[in-house]
Amino acid sequence: MRVETLGDGTPEVAVAGAIHGDEPCGVRAIERFLESDLADAVERPVKLIVANERALAAGERYVEADLNRVFPGDPDSEVHEERLAHDLLAEIDGCTTLGFHSTVSTDEAFGTLADLTPRKAEIMRAMPVAHAADFTGVVEGRSVNLPDFVNVEAGYQGSAQAAENAYDCLVAYLRLLDVLPGAPDPTPTDCYRVREVVRKDPGADYEVYAENFERVAPGEVYAATTDGDRELAADREFWPVLLSATGHSTLLGYEADYVGEIGDVAAAEADGSA
Repeated sequence: MRVETLGDGTPEVAVAGAIHGDEPCGVRAIERFLESDLADAVERPVKLIVANERALAAGERYVEADLNRVFPGDPDSEVHEERLAHDLLAEIDGCTTLGFHSTVSTDEAFGTLADLTPRKAEIMRAMPVAHAADFTGVVEGRSVNLPDFVNVEAGYQGSAQAAENAYDCLVAYLRLLDVLPGAPDPTPTDCYRVREVVRKDPGADYEVYAENFERVAPGEVYAATTDGDRELAADREFWPVLLSATGHSTLLGYEADYVGEIGDVAAAEADGSA
Protein backbone atom coordinates (compact mmCIF):
# COMPACT_ATOMS: atom_id res chain seq x y z
CA MET A 1 0.00 0.00 0.00
CA ARG A 2 1.34 3.39 -1.01
CA VAL A 3 0.24 6.44 0.95
CA GLU A 4 0.97 10.00 -0.13
CA THR A 5 0.13 12.65 2.47
CA LEU A 6 -0.17 16.29 1.45
CA GLY A 7 -0.51 19.24 3.81
CA ASP A 8 0.41 19.75 7.43
CA GLY A 9 -1.29 18.02 10.33
CA THR A 10 -3.32 14.85 10.72
CA PRO A 11 -5.52 14.17 7.67
CA GLU A 12 -9.25 13.73 8.11
CA VAL A 13 -9.76 13.31 4.37
CA ALA A 14 -8.60 10.38 2.24
CA VAL A 15 -8.83 9.05 -1.30
CA ALA A 16 -8.28 5.38 -2.23
CA GLY A 17 -7.55 3.90 -5.64
CA ALA A 18 -6.63 0.36 -6.74
CA ILE A 19 -8.93 -1.41 -4.33
CA HIS A 20 -9.14 -3.66 -7.37
CA GLY A 21 -5.88 -3.95 -9.28
CA ASP A 22 -7.52 -4.18 -12.71
CA GLU A 23 -9.38 -0.89 -12.17
CA PRO A 24 -6.63 1.73 -12.54
CA CYS A 25 -8.81 4.84 -12.92
CA GLY A 26 -8.39 5.96 -9.31
CA VAL A 27 -4.62 5.56 -9.40
CA ARG A 28 -4.44 7.53 -12.65
CA ALA A 29 -6.53 10.30 -11.08
CA ILE A 30 -4.32 10.37 -7.97
CA GLU A 31 -1.11 10.46 -10.01
CA ARG A 32 -2.50 13.21 -12.25
CA PHE A 33 -3.40 15.23 -9.18
CA LEU A 34 0.04 14.74 -7.60
CA GLU A 35 1.70 15.95 -10.80
CA SER A 36 -0.55 19.01 -11.10
CA ASP A 37 -0.29 22.50 -9.61
CA LEU A 38 -3.27 21.65 -7.42
CA ALA A 39 -1.06 19.40 -5.28
CA ASP A 40 0.75 22.56 -4.12
CA ALA A 41 -2.52 24.34 -3.31
CA VAL A 42 -3.88 22.06 -0.58
CA GLU A 43 -5.27 23.94 2.40
CA ARG A 44 -6.10 20.93 4.54
CA PRO A 45 -4.13 17.67 4.86
CA VAL A 46 -5.21 14.69 2.77
CA LYS A 47 -4.10 11.09 2.25
CA LEU A 48 -3.94 9.71 -1.28
CA ILE A 49 -3.77 5.91 -1.17
CA VAL A 50 -2.89 3.29 -3.77
CA ALA A 51 -4.33 0.29 -1.98
CA ASN A 52 -3.53 -3.03 -3.65
CA GLU A 53 -0.16 -2.36 -5.28
CA ARG A 54 0.51 -6.06 -5.90
CA ALA A 55 -2.72 -6.56 -7.82
CA LEU A 56 -2.22 -3.29 -9.69
CA ALA A 57 1.25 -4.38 -10.84
CA ALA A 58 -0.18 -7.70 -11.99
CA GLY A 59 -3.17 -6.09 -13.70
CA GLU A 60 -5.44 -8.43 -11.78
CA ARG A 61 -8.50 -7.77 -9.64
CA TYR A 62 -6.74 -9.27 -6.63
CA VAL A 63 -3.81 -11.50 -5.68
CA GLU A 64 -5.36 -13.99 -3.26
CA ALA A 65 -8.82 -12.67 -2.32
CA ASP A 66 -11.09 -9.84 -3.38
CA LEU A 67 -10.09 -6.88 -1.19
CA ASN A 68 -13.57 -5.43 -1.56
CA ARG A 69 -15.16 -8.48 0.02
CA VAL A 70 -13.01 -8.96 3.13
CA PHE A 71 -13.28 -5.77 5.21
CA PRO A 72 -12.50 -5.29 8.10
CA GLY A 73 -9.72 -7.77 7.37
CA ASP A 74 -7.38 -9.68 9.63
CA PRO A 75 -3.83 -8.57 10.53
CA ASP A 76 -2.79 -12.17 11.24
CA SER A 77 -4.18 -13.70 8.07
CA GLU A 78 -2.00 -15.56 5.58
CA VAL A 79 -4.07 -13.99 2.78
CA HIS A 80 -2.58 -10.78 1.37
CA GLU A 81 -5.86 -8.94 0.88
CA GLU A 82 -7.16 -9.80 4.34
CA ARG A 83 -4.05 -8.24 5.90
CA LEU A 84 -4.31 -5.32 3.49
CA ALA A 85 -7.96 -4.69 4.38
CA HIS A 86 -6.97 -4.36 8.03
CA ASP A 87 -4.07 -2.03 7.18
CA LEU A 88 -6.19 0.12 4.87
CA LEU A 89 -8.91 0.43 7.48
CA ALA A 90 -6.31 1.57 10.04
CA GLU A 91 -4.90 4.07 7.53
CA ILE A 92 -8.26 5.76 6.93
CA ASP A 93 -9.43 5.65 10.53
CA GLY A 94 -10.95 9.03 11.37
CA CYS A 95 -11.09 10.05 7.70
CA THR A 96 -13.90 10.75 5.30
CA THR A 97 -12.83 8.61 2.34
CA LEU A 98 -13.60 8.47 -1.38
CA GLY A 99 -12.80 5.22 -3.18
CA PHE A 100 -12.62 4.64 -6.92
CA HIS A 101 -13.77 1.68 -8.98
CA SER A 102 -14.62 1.05 -12.62
CA THR A 103 -17.14 -1.21 -14.29
CA VAL A 104 -18.11 -3.10 -17.43
CA SER A 105 -21.69 -1.85 -17.33
CA THR A 106 -21.57 1.86 -18.23
CA ASP A 107 -19.22 4.68 -19.24
CA GLU A 108 -21.08 7.11 -16.99
CA ALA A 109 -19.63 7.80 -13.54
CA PHE A 110 -21.99 7.12 -10.62
CA GLY A 111 -21.76 6.82 -6.87
CA THR A 112 -22.18 3.88 -4.52
CA LEU A 113 -22.67 4.00 -0.76
CA ALA A 114 -24.43 2.47 2.20
CA ASP A 115 -26.07 3.94 5.29
CA LEU A 116 -26.97 7.23 3.65
CA THR A 117 -26.34 10.39 5.67
CA PRO A 118 -26.69 14.08 4.77
CA ARG A 119 -22.88 14.27 4.55
CA LYS A 120 -22.68 11.39 2.08
CA ALA A 121 -25.47 13.00 0.06
CA GLU A 122 -23.55 16.27 0.05
CA ILE A 123 -20.46 14.49 -1.30
CA MET A 124 -22.44 12.84 -4.08
CA ARG A 125 -24.10 16.11 -5.07
CA ALA A 126 -20.72 17.86 -5.16
CA MET A 127 -19.31 15.44 -7.72
CA PRO A 128 -20.29 15.17 -11.40
CA VAL A 129 -22.45 12.06 -10.91
CA ALA A 130 -26.13 11.97 -11.86
CA HIS A 131 -26.89 8.72 -10.02
CA ALA A 132 -25.98 7.08 -6.70
CA ALA A 133 -26.84 3.53 -5.62
CA ASP A 134 -27.42 2.77 -1.93
CA PHE A 135 -26.42 -0.82 -1.09
CA THR A 136 -27.50 -0.75 2.57
CA GLY A 137 -28.26 -4.28 3.77
CA VAL A 138 -27.45 -5.90 0.42
CA VAL A 139 -23.67 -6.34 0.56
CA GLU A 140 -21.17 -7.06 3.33
CA GLY A 141 -17.41 -6.80 3.67
CA ARG A 142 -17.13 -3.98 1.15
CA SER A 143 -15.72 -0.49 1.37
CA VAL A 144 -19.21 1.04 1.23
CA ASN A 145 -19.91 -0.67 4.56
CA LEU A 146 -17.08 1.25 6.23
CA PRO A 147 -17.82 4.40 8.24
CA ASP A 148 -17.62 7.66 6.27
CA PHE A 149 -16.70 5.87 3.03
CA VAL A 150 -18.29 6.43 -0.40
CA ASN A 151 -17.28 5.19 -3.84
CA VAL A 152 -17.40 6.32 -7.43
CA GLU A 153 -17.74 3.83 -10.27
CA ALA A 154 -15.89 6.03 -12.74
CA GLY A 155 -16.70 4.36 -16.06
CA TYR A 156 -15.56 1.49 -18.25
CA GLN A 157 -12.72 -0.53 -16.80
CA GLY A 158 -9.33 0.54 -18.15
CA SER A 159 -10.69 3.40 -20.24
CA ALA A 160 -9.26 6.90 -20.54
CA GLN A 161 -12.75 8.27 -19.87
CA ALA A 162 -12.93 6.47 -16.52
CA ALA A 163 -9.63 8.08 -15.49
CA GLU A 164 -10.92 11.49 -16.61
CA ASN A 165 -14.18 11.02 -14.72
CA ALA A 166 -12.27 9.92 -11.62
CA TYR A 167 -10.08 13.01 -11.72
CA ASP A 168 -13.07 15.34 -12.03
CA CYS A 169 -14.73 13.63 -9.07
CA LEU A 170 -11.52 13.76 -7.05
CA VAL A 171 -11.10 17.53 -7.51
CA ALA A 172 -14.75 18.23 -6.70
CA TYR A 173 -14.54 16.05 -3.58
CA LEU A 174 -11.39 17.78 -2.35
CA ARG A 175 -12.98 21.17 -2.88
CA LEU A 176 -16.07 20.20 -0.92
CA LEU A 177 -13.94 18.99 2.00
CA ASP A 178 -11.84 22.19 1.98
CA VAL A 179 -8.66 20.44 0.91
CA LEU A 180 -8.59 22.64 -2.19
CA PRO A 181 -9.69 26.26 -2.51
CA GLY A 182 -12.91 27.00 -4.28
CA ALA A 183 -16.26 25.32 -4.09
CA PRO A 184 -17.77 22.57 -6.24
CA ASP A 185 -20.92 23.21 -8.21
CA PRO A 186 -23.58 21.00 -6.57
CA THR A 187 -25.92 19.19 -8.93
CA PRO A 188 -28.98 17.00 -8.28
CA THR A 189 -28.13 13.32 -7.90
CA ASP A 190 -30.82 10.66 -8.17
CA CYS A 191 -30.72 7.99 -5.48
CA TYR A 192 -31.57 4.32 -6.03
CA ARG A 193 -31.97 1.85 -3.18
CA VAL A 194 -30.66 -1.56 -4.22
CA ARG A 195 -33.03 -4.32 -3.12
CA GLU A 196 -31.74 -7.60 -4.58
CA VAL A 197 -29.21 -9.37 -6.76
CA VAL A 198 -29.95 -10.58 -10.29
CA ARG A 199 -28.02 -13.83 -10.75
CA LYS A 200 -26.90 -15.70 -13.83
CA ASP A 201 -27.36 -19.38 -14.52
CA PRO A 202 -23.95 -21.07 -14.20
CA GLY A 203 -22.18 -21.32 -17.53
CA ALA A 204 -24.82 -19.38 -19.48
CA ASP A 205 -24.12 -16.38 -21.70
CA TYR A 206 -26.50 -13.42 -21.62
CA GLU A 207 -27.72 -10.46 -23.60
CA VAL A 208 -28.90 -7.39 -21.68
CA TYR A 209 -31.62 -5.16 -23.14
CA ALA A 210 -32.19 -2.67 -20.31
CA GLU A 211 -30.10 0.42 -19.57
CA ASN A 212 -28.68 1.07 -16.14
CA PHE A 213 -30.70 3.60 -14.11
CA GLU A 214 -33.58 3.50 -16.60
CA ARG A 215 -36.92 2.09 -15.42
CA VAL A 216 -37.84 -1.49 -16.33
CA ALA A 217 -41.61 -1.92 -16.37
CA PRO A 218 -43.43 -4.90 -14.88
CA GLY A 219 -43.41 -7.76 -17.39
CA GLU A 220 -40.64 -6.22 -19.48
CA VAL A 221 -37.94 -8.63 -20.69
CA TYR A 222 -34.65 -7.03 -19.66
CA ALA A 223 -32.19 -9.85 -20.39
CA ALA A 224 -32.03 -13.32 -21.93
CA THR A 225 -29.60 -16.16 -22.43
CA THR A 226 -27.98 -16.09 -25.86
CA ASP A 227 -29.15 -19.65 -26.57
CA GLY A 228 -32.76 -18.51 -26.20
CA ASP A 229 -33.54 -20.92 -23.37
CA ARG A 230 -34.34 -18.29 -20.74
CA GLU A 231 -35.75 -14.78 -20.69
CA LEU A 232 -35.66 -12.57 -17.61
CA ALA A 233 -38.82 -10.49 -17.20
CA ALA A 234 -39.49 -8.04 -14.38
CA ASP A 235 -42.08 -9.17 -11.87
CA ARG A 236 -42.33 -5.54 -10.70
CA GLU A 237 -40.78 -2.29 -11.79
CA PHE A 238 -37.12 -1.67 -11.01
CA TRP A 239 -34.14 0.38 -12.02
CA PRO A 240 -31.03 -1.66 -13.01
CA VAL A 241 -27.71 -1.03 -11.30
CA LEU A 242 -24.42 -2.50 -12.58
CA LEU A 243 -26.40 -4.61 -15.06
CA SER A 244 -24.05 -6.21 -17.57
CA ALA A 245 -23.80 -9.41 -19.59
CA THR A 246 -20.07 -9.65 -18.90
CA GLY A 247 -17.69 -9.04 -16.05
CA HIS A 248 -19.00 -11.55 -13.54
CA SER A 249 -19.55 -15.30 -13.79
CA THR A 250 -22.63 -15.52 -11.53
CA LEU A 251 -23.90 -11.94 -11.17
CA LEU A 252 -25.88 -10.09 -13.85
CA GLY A 253 -26.49 -6.97 -11.75
CA TYR A 254 -28.89 -5.54 -9.19
CA GLU A 255 -32.50 -4.44 -8.99
CA ALA A 256 -33.10 -1.11 -7.27
CA ASP A 257 -35.94 1.26 -6.44
CA TYR A 258 -35.73 4.91 -7.36
CA VAL A 259 -36.21 6.85 -4.12
CA GLY A 260 -35.67 10.48 -5.14
CA GLU A 261 -33.02 13.18 -5.20
CA ILE A 262 -30.31 12.12 -2.77
CA GLY A 263 -30.24 15.31 -0.75
CA ASP A 264 -33.98 15.17 -0.17
CA VAL A 265 -33.85 11.47 0.74
CA ALA A 266 -31.01 11.97 3.23
CA ALA A 267 -32.70 14.98 4.83
CA ALA A 268 -36.00 13.12 5.20
CA GLU A 269 -34.31 10.10 6.75
CA ALA A 270 -32.30 12.28 9.10
CA ASP A 271 -35.43 13.91 10.52
CA GLY A 272 -37.33 10.62 10.60
CA SER A 273 -39.99 11.60 8.10
CA ALA A 274 -39.07 9.03 5.45
